[in-house]
Amino acid sequence: MDCVAQAARTAPQVRTAFGGRLRDGRPVVTLVLIALCVGSYGLQWLVPGWTGRWAFAPVVGAAEPWRFLTAAFLHSPTSILHLAFNMVALWAVGPFLEQSLGRARYLLLYGLSAVGSSVAVLLLATPTDSWFTPVVGASGAVFGLFGAVLVVLRRLGRSARGIVGVLVVNLVLGFVVPSISWQGHLGGLVTGAAVGAALAYAPRARRRAVAVATGVGTLVVLVVAAVVTYAAVGLV
Repeated sequence: MDCVAQAARTAPQVRTAFGGRLRDGRPVVTLVLIALCVGSYGLQWLVPGWTGRWAFAPVVGAAEPWRFLTAAFLHSPTSILHLAFNMVALWAVGPFLEQSLGRARYLLLYGLSAVGSSVAVLLLATPTDSWFTPVVGASGAVFGLFGAVLVVLRRLGRSARGIVGVLVVNLVLGFVVPSISWQGHLGGLVTGAAVGAALAYAPRARRRAVAVATGVGTLVVLVVAAVVTYAAVGLV
């Protein structure tokens, strides 16, 4: 047994075209993200004030910045379909990206897409009205994954027509259905595509450095954009 364990430790790691480690078994990060969303949905029903405590609205984001991220783990308590559609979409693209990019970079992509979605709501919503409307849902982060998939498939020379069709339909719905935040969808999509491009086209020898620089750089851009917007209306 010791010999087998030693051999496993010394065997070369098989990597994907983007440097992700090929792993057998389940997509752990995707399953954890789904579990967090489902668990939070249950708490929205069981714990009074849970939704209001973590939902994002631009008017409260300056004082409670964690809401830029936590809103991505909430869904409309009155619509189980909101949760179901987002989780199905996450399961459709998440495992592929988790395997291709590796767990850490995949989680980085998801988190930045979620924050980028909220920042877009802040930048594009009207301060006198829409800033008071809470926004919830993983759809912004999922749109970020869709944006990254487009880039990854292009980098691999594979067709992305199916993904493009899904994106177009959902973006159009965001403009015509009042309860859907098109700003969040657009922000997640742009952020995910940008981060995905940086990760997918990173030179082989500098993948880790590019991932760190991309994470820090993207977060700085999002924070600066939010601070400047809040400063313009006197909230910081």
